[in-house]
Amino acid sequence: MVDSLRLNLRDGLKKAKEMGADGVQIYAVKGEMDPANLSPAARKELKAYIDSLGLQISALCGDLGGHGFQDKQENAFKIEKSKRILDLAVELGTNVVTTHIGVVPNDVQDPIYAEMQRACEELGVYAKQMGAYFAVETGPETAAHLKQFLDSLSTDGVSVNFDPANMVMVTGDDPVQGVHTLKDYIVHTHVKDGIRLRQVDPREVYGALGYEPMSHERIAEAATNGPTYRELALGEGHVDFARYFQALKDIGYTGYLTIEREVGEKPEEDIAKAIDFIREHR
Repeated sequence: MVDSLRLNLRDGLKKAKEMGADGVQIYAVKGEMDPANLSPAARKELKAYIDSLGLQISALCGDLGGHGFQDKQENAFKIEKSKRILDLAVELGTNVVTTHIGVVPNDVQDPIYAEMQRACEELGVYAKQMGAYFAVETGPETAAHLKQFLDSLSTDGVSVNFDPANMVMVTGDDPVQGVHTLKDYIVHTHVKDGIRLRQVDPREVYGALGYEPMSHERIAEAATNGPTYRELALGEGHVDFARYFQALKDIGYTGYLTIEREVGEKPEEDIAKAIDFIREHR
């Protein structure tokens, strides 16, 4: 993820190429990458620049934070903005937009469950018409529960961005089994590591109606200093990467392994080590 380098976009893209990355994931929610701030000419110029570096875009990140798609009052805006991010993704040469949709309630009769279904159904149909995917990041619920939710939609236009560390750190779910459970939906992956320090209600981490809204700043702070979990450099946490990478091979996944590093004082050094780690273990 080019944003993990904590540089401006152009410098981050150049640095990613220098470090040996084949592709990058880019946040496209605010600032210069907000679709509303990119004219047709600017989009063409950006795509040409990325192409000139020999990079591809693995995905855009369209995470709007807050309560995901739980709040009916916010969903009209969020759905429309998500569609515009999907449009931008396709123009820039990728068919994946990753996001958090909020914690899927355990009770399928919960009105919030129905509202999330409604929002995801609309986005899934829109994405599918474009040959694209709106990819839900794993972590807030178990793989089995997420699959149940995705199975309830009419299309796989809403699919999965698989993050093994989130599962380890928050739900305590097994990422290897999770890959097999969600095999029909995985269109993008993150490579991240971490440990769980104690059991936690996922709503306290990822936000939900009645809880603090999700923000990446709050999650990063919790991953660094909080009592619940720690994000660690690859190989230092509890993700069994040998089995995780094998599971991805077993299901026939051939897409990107995108390095995400949300914490730490030396992101460039950590990401360089992560690139080497992946090449050694794949």
